Amino acid sequence: MQDAMQAGTVRITGAGGDEIEAYLAQPLGATPHGGVVVIHHMPGYDEATKEITRRLASYGYAAICPNLYSREAPGASPDDAAATARAAGGVPDDRLVGDVGGAAEHLRGLPGSNGRVGVIGYCSGGRQSFLAATRLRLDAAVDCYGAFVVGDPPETFPLAVKPLLDQADKLSCPLLGLFGAEDRYPSPAQMDELSQELTRLGKPHEFHTFADAGHGFFAVDRPGYRPLAATEGWRRVWDFFDRQLGA
Repeated sequence: MQDAMQAGTVRITGAGGDEIEAYLAQPLGATPHGGVVVIHHMPGYDEATKEITRRLASYGYAAICPNLYSREAPGASPDDAAATARAAGGVPDDRLVGDVGGAAEHLRGLPGSNGRVGVIGYCSGGRQSFLAATRLRLDAAVDCYGAFVVGDPPETFPLAVKPLLDQADKLSCPLLGLFGAEDRYPSPAQMDELSQELTRLGKPHEFHTFADAGHGFFAVDRPGYRPLAATEGWRRVWDFFDRQLGA
């Protein structure tokens, strides 16, 4: 654990050369470190996601969370920005890749970076973490209960998303998946299907499904929070990032 860090809002270059808002947290010290792009959940660029970004810095990683709703609702509250983005069908996949790519390059350019960058995402961000890892040069990816990597969304789903299974052959890095046994989107059967396809393709991955946990079990400010699953999940994240992003 790092006792000292600095954190705050920065501006980075995202998709299409747009300047977007992001939240950056960095450990203070001379040890070379890897970086992590944090992809926020559908509720948006909120305080809980910024706390995750700081938590990564406390473990020695430079971490950055781009505000994926910067264009739809600049300066709006997380709830209002998320509602505006949902009404527009969500963040387009190509734009997401560009924003995450810009965030990754920002991390690589920081003093003290060892050049290695991973990505972690929650809920819709879990799917986007997988997507980014199929389209960008990354060193590690973590998918926390990302829906619709496998399987089509229901007709009532507010975001215009498509499954990504047909892009699994392009996965550029090892993948860690953390899921709840009681989740429906993604369901355990869907994650088994994804694991089987990654195995067939020879893509390194490790999946863990937690009993008595459903969707959003990492979210400390939501009813689905499950302390035991979240604690073990974080242990898996630290072990994975230490192996993949170490100097």
